Amino acid sequence: MASSSTEFTLCRLQPGHVDLRMLRKIYQGNVRLELAEEARAGVLASQETVTRIVESGKVVYGINTGFGKLAQTRIPAERLAELQRNLVLSHSVGIGKDLADNVVRLVMATKVLSLSRGHSGIRIEVIDALIALFNAGVYPCIPEKGSVGASGDLAPLAHLSLMLIGEGQVTAKGEKMSAIEGLATAGLKPFELGPKEGLALLNGTQVSTSLALSGLFEAERVFSAGLVAGALSLEAIKGSVKPLDARIHEARGQAGQIAVAAAVMTLLEGSDIVTSHADCNRVQDPYSIRCVPQVMGACLDNLHHAARILRIEANAASDNPLVFSENGDVISGGNFHAEPVAFAADIIALAVAEIGAISERRMALLLDTGLSGLPPFLVNDGGVNSGFMIAQVTAAALASENKSLAHPGSVDSLPTSANQEDHVSMATYAARRLGDMCFNTSVVVGIEAMAAAQGIDFHRPLQSSTTLEKEMQAIRENVAFLEKDRLMAPDVEMMRLWACREHWPPAIEALLPSFA
Repeated sequence: MASSSTEFTLCRLQPGHVDLRMLRKIYQGNVRLELAEEARAGVLASQETVTRIVESGKVVYGINTGFGKLAQTRIPAERLAELQRNLVLSHSVGIGKDLADNVVRLVMATKVLSLSRGHSGIRIEVIDALIALFNAGVYPCIPEKGSVGASGDLAPLAHLSLMLIGEGQVTAKGEKMSAIEGLATAGLKPFELGPKEGLALLNGTQVSTSLALSGLFEAERVFSAGLVAGALSLEAIKGSVKPLDARIHEARGQAGQIAVAAAVMTLLEGSDIVTSHADCNRVQDPYSIRCVPQVMGACLDNLHHAARILRIEANAASDNPLVFSENGDVISGGNFHAEPVAFAADIIALAVAEIGAISERRMALLLDTGLSGLPPFLVNDGGVNSGFMIAQVTAAALASENKSLAHPGSVDSLPTSANQEDHVSMATYAARRLGDMCFNTSVVVGIEAMAAAQGIDFHRPLQSSTTLEKEMQAIRENVAFLEKDRLMAPDVEMMRLWACREHWPPAIEALLPSFA
């Protein structure tokens, strides 16, 4: 599909079956959404079940009662629309910066997926409106703070829901405007929400899940950059490839470790630098070089586990109560509790922190002439020139900051709603902090790669492998060899962008959960 000069990819949403590839496409943008036709019957059936309950006068939580601690309060039929509107307005108490558009796209898409499972009792017209707004590039302004990740991401999802009732603000093509204007852009008018619809929109884990998916996708990039940087560092110090021997890793049996060792060997294949010191007397390299498969393999295993959990959650029916139209049951449960997301986010955080931690240690190794055999601080005329001395300090500062940020969010809980919601997941914070952590690690890994490239250039005319020489070229296109001290902050920023790029050598991309 196309809109003006921009080509769009059509993403057909099959609730329960959307994979990481599609979620990644939604995150990246330039997509149109379409709901699978076969999902519509279940949505219609669940909404008809809610209608029958209202018409019968039967009291059912979430349909004609108050919410949370007020669940015992019955609401008369003539005030149900007011109830749903008030629910959205009263819960719109988020604060802080608005979520980025790429995250909001995921929130909207996963909300559509959840509502389309046929357990939410919501009209198909509301789901179609969310799709129409997405396709028109109209995104709700959702403040990043205010959810404890239990009873759903109530505050941020309320800000999403404001858009549908013509309240709050949206962005369209980068311009902020009122929700009324945004709805008109998509050819829509404000909704009067029906029974259960406000609650179905507000309940759910879509914000925490989307933030965690964003963290996963960014973590994949810094993981990839970390493997390339590690291989460059091994070349820079003329390290041993013997610890990459497949027999070592098969003897242990850890899948990630085996895969990483093989991928790094592929990166180094054909290197003249490797063969130039084949007969040297070096016995063992420091752990930051020797144990790359063990450390990065464990990180990879964690990313795969988190990816599996988040793919499931992105497809989940996570509001409450849930409607089972085959027999008319409406059951109150706790699928809104985001503990699986919180754990997944914490696991990603540990991996991101360790990717940066081992990278910073390799960076420090490169600067230590006694260990690396390279000029002190990777610069000629040391003393007059400080070289990479303070760049390593920046890396150390950010690696250390990540240690604090890596403290698990899932172990925290603060009761809310008069102790009705007495255990919460803190998944939304656990996922949100991944953005800062990935930023920090991208800087650390970028600095290491820049330093490793400097080290390799001291070995010229020896050449590394074809793959790593392409990486050297990419680095040198943006960052020149450091002949003498210069302003390095622009170099650090360019290397951060290098570490955040989307595509990596095939041997690495094949490892990642979003591509596997």
